[in-house]
Amino acid sequence: MFRSTKRAELKEEDGKSVSDVILNRRTGKLRLKRKVGLVSAVSLIAGTMIGSGIFMSPEFVLRNMGSPGGSLTIWAACGLLAMLGALSYAELGTVIKESGGEYIYILRNFGSLPAFLFAYTSVIVVRPASIAGISLSFAEYAVAPFYQSCTASPEVVVKCAAAACVLALAFINCLDVKLATSIMNIFTAAKLTVLVIIVMGGVVLLANGETKNLQNAFQNTVIGFGPVGVAFYQGLWSYDGWNNLNYVTEELKNPEVNLPRAVMIAIPLVTCLYLLVNVSYFAAMTPAELLSSGAVAISWGNKVLGSWAWLIPLAVVLSTFGSANGTFFSGGRMCCVAAREGHMPAILSMAHVRRLTPSPALIFTSTIALILIILGNFSSIVNFFSFTAWLFYGMTIAGLLYLKIKKPNLPRPYKVPIIIPIIVLIASVFLVLAPVIDNPQMEFLYVILFILSGIIVYFPFVYYKHCPDFLSKATLYLQLFLEVAPTDRNIN
Repeated sequence: MFRSTKRAELKEEDGKSVSDVILNRRTGKLRLKRKVGLVSAVSLIAGTMIGSGIFMSPEFVLRNMGSPGGSLTIWAACGLLAMLGALSYAELGTVIKESGGEYIYILRNFGSLPAFLFAYTSVIVVRPASIAGISLSFAEYAVAPFYQSCTASPEVVVKCAAAACVLALAFINCLDVKLATSIMNIFTAAKLTVLVIIVMGGVVLLANGETKNLQNAFQNTVIGFGPVGVAFYQGLWSYDGWNNLNYVTEELKNPEVNLPRAVMIAIPLVTCLYLLVNVSYFAAMTPAELLSSGAVAISWGNKVLGSWAWLIPLAVVLSTFGSANGTFFSGGRMCCVAAREGHMPAILSMAHVRRLTPSPALIFTSTIALILIILGNFSSIVNFFSFTAWLFYGMTIAGLLYLKIKKPNLPRPYKVPIIIPIIVLIASVFLVLAPVIDNPQMEFLYVILFILSGIIVYFPFVYYKHCPDFLSKATLYLQLFLEVAPTDRNIN
């Protein structure tokens, strides 16, 4: 197989020099190219963060907090937490210069079993659930104009549209890295434009005296351990993606500089926009109107834009599609890195010999996302994702604290004060425990049991390296059919 890969490197195919393929001469394995510059890095973070959440979560945040003031406080706190977490991750990414995000950091700091449990949970459920949730949001807005006379779009139509979104993204990301990042840049520009339109509409409303909904803003605010935790979950869903750049470190140009720089540009920009967009929502709608709206942005558009209201559902469709694309882009890389380390089937570690995309991992992720679309709904996907994600975010931040205390002399091109990861770790513990303590549900036990069930898989297949014959044969056939070869690290 490696001989045929080497021959492919020396000839031209489809009018494209295969010198684009980087081959590690020592191992005979492919390397993914560094094609992600600063603009694409900012787009990956901001474009993934700005998705379905800002158009759907305001209702859920307000429902849990009880007041506009409490709701805006949660949005600001979520932005601050995302910023502190991303700065901590930036230091980890410049110390451990490998793709894979939390997986690779947990592996290097705590060993094989914890890293496998993260990969097992993330690859099978968390990442595909995130893609499924965003795709369902895309579908709800995409089909809504065709069912204006109905109170809600037919569920089967929504799920079919979500499945079509997943399949389209799988095709784009398998086809070409540059195409995927170009789409990311274009869609990020489009969604920033629509958020600016909503902000400007809010400015006009406030200038015209529409401030009554923001007076006594903190009246009826709910202050409880559980409601605040759930409100954080819904708000942080809108900020999900703050850590996405760490999943593609090996494809990032000059990561020591561009990783922290992209974080410092993207997250404050998104946080400011989110706060201003929420203020615009409250300027246009009373809390009761906002709570009764199934699609907050569309309700805002109908009240403020008049005959131009159709721009909002179109913009939301573009926004959610772009966000799902960013999640797809990074999620496939994590799956690929886990397989490269022996924690997933070998076929998932491979990349296409000419296109240099991790197509097997992307196909696997899209398949699981399609299954979750059939089985799940938006609210359950958000809650499950948030609980599990912050469990492992906390473990990752604990790894950074370990490195700071035990290995202070490691080369660090970028360094954050130790108080920042401590704050993020405390917040992670709160977000994991708050809903469980306030409102214990069997679902949380099921989540923990699912994570721990990975131990049953780990020992025979990873620790003792048992590989059934049928899996080896399937890997060979899939490798030939998909035209893929093993990948190697690119940390130079």
